[in-house]
Amino acid sequence: MPKRILVLSASVGAGHLRAAEAVTLALQELDPTVAVSNVDVLTLTNRPFRRMYGQAYMDLVARAPHVLGFFYDLLDQPDRRRQRLTLAVEKLNLRSLLKLVRGEPWDLFVSTHFLPAEILASLKRKKEVRAPQFTVTTDFDTHRLWVNPPCERYFTATEEGARYLESFGVPEKDVEVSGIPIHPAFSRALDREGALKALRLPGDRPILLHMAGGFGMGPVTKIYQSLLTVETPLTIVAVAGRNEKLKKELERLAVPKRHRAKVLGFTDKMRELLAVSDVVLSKPGGLTVSEVLASGAALAIVNPTPGQEFRNSDFLLENGAAVKIGNLATLAFKIERLLREPARLAAMRESARKLGRPRAAYDVARRALDWIP
Repeated sequence: MPKRILVLSASVGAGHLRAAEAVTLALQELDPTVAVSNVDVLTLTNRPFRRMYGQAYMDLVARAPHVLGFFYDLLDQPDRRRQRLTLAVEKLNLRSLLKLVRGEPWDLFVSTHFLPAEILASLKRKKEVRAPQFTVTTDFDTHRLWVNPPCERYFTATEEGARYLESFGVPEKDVEVSGIPIHPAFSRALDREGALKALRLPGDRPILLHMAGGFGMGPVTKIYQSLLTVETPLTIVAVAGRNEKLKKELERLAVPKRHRAKVLGFTDKMRELLAVSDVVLSKPGGLTVSEVLASGAALAIVNPTPGQEFRNSDFLLENGAAVKIGNLATLAFKIERLLREPARLAAMRESARKLGRPRAAYDVARRALDWIP
């Protein structure tokens, strides 16, 4: 009988889904006989709950990020009455998920979001499911919401994140520092010259990659306009994601002769783009940061969302792998200064390489396969 593994995530932003995909691909590569299912639990619920849980998060990021930060800190404190109420609402709206996990003989569950992890833990406490559960955190610090016993193994991005889980009572033996799972392609060497050729980019000047996220949200146009004022000649690659209106808006902007610029929409060439970039300008989401670190690029943090992205920023700044753009008015100044200090830029890139965990997905997958008899 093949090993049966259910990988669960939630489409609250793109990172949790990407981590689930990475683990799934690593499992299939390590053991082609494994029967692995990868499910976004918000596809198993009704539209109102999906809107409340998934889209509401994106709305807060776009319109009221400091409110999101307030709730992030509030929910980082134990409150058993609130937890019981939240769990009851979740189970009421995710009955299809309950049917899925109860109805098949799974050997192991892997959760890359705390929503399925919380529901699985409640079912395990009642002996309604017996398969072990792995929880894979997706930011560089952890949060109380990730703590859902019983859970046989927690995977964290950092040692600090592991210590934080332990402060909530998670036994040290149940925590493993793996890094955040990213696509297995990041674990394989990539020829820079070949990538430049495939992307049709020159390699005669620093390359700055401006990432606007999958949905092209935030003050992207203002950021791009600021980049165009940098004096040092650059190749600027702006990725507008699925926002076609934004892509067209960026393409209409005049580019100074000293720069070369390329505007992309949604692309499947992020591995290549990151491999050729000297500096990446982006919000510090956990998966994005992990891909940047694995590629050895320096990160310029811009517009972090209060909560987990603030904590991700702290980690990167403490470890010398990033600079932070605190105000868009100083963006060009800070990028210019970084480019004019090649030793500093080289040190940041080396720090990124040391922090990178390009094989995190394989580490989680191998542990999962070894866990099943």
